[in-house]
Amino acid sequence: MPIKKLKELLDAHRVRYETISHSPAFTAQSIAAAAHISGRQLAKIVMVKVAGKLAMAVLPACFRIDFALLKETVGVDDVELAHEYEFKDMFPECEVGAMPPFGNLYGLDVYVAEELPKDGQIAFNAGSHTELMKLDYKDFANLVKPKVVKFAHE
Repeated sequence: MPIKKLKELLDAHRVRYETISHSPAFTAQSIAAAAHISGRQLAKIVMVKVAGKLAMAVLPACFRIDFALLKETVGVDDVELAHEYEFKDMFPECEVGAMPPFGNLYGLDVYVAEELPKDGQIAFNAGSHTELMKLDYKDFANLVKPKVVKFAHE
């Protein structure tokens, strides 16, 4: 979903947002620094397989996934990191690794780390490595309906 389509979706739902342009950055922490955003507010998306099904794990940039905890929290026997070749074609309009956390629009479950909503706002890549979008977490949650669970730590 390129930024234009994402803006149309948010506008259609009367969601207030801000776009932030920054110099090219490819890691979550470098994106946060380039955009002058807290690593707790910037959401990074990690593609995972939960019981063999692709899903998005969304967590603060400064956190890491605890796969054992995610497996325990969602009650499955198998959770693993997805390989890029398994998902890159699902987001042809996005740069690899810069897809927004709107997995619901692609038929994907979205798991949000319980720490992410605490800031009240969420910022995320908007399909490229040079643009972010920032909006209230409650608006994101209303559109995406993620499962908020414990699976990450600093």
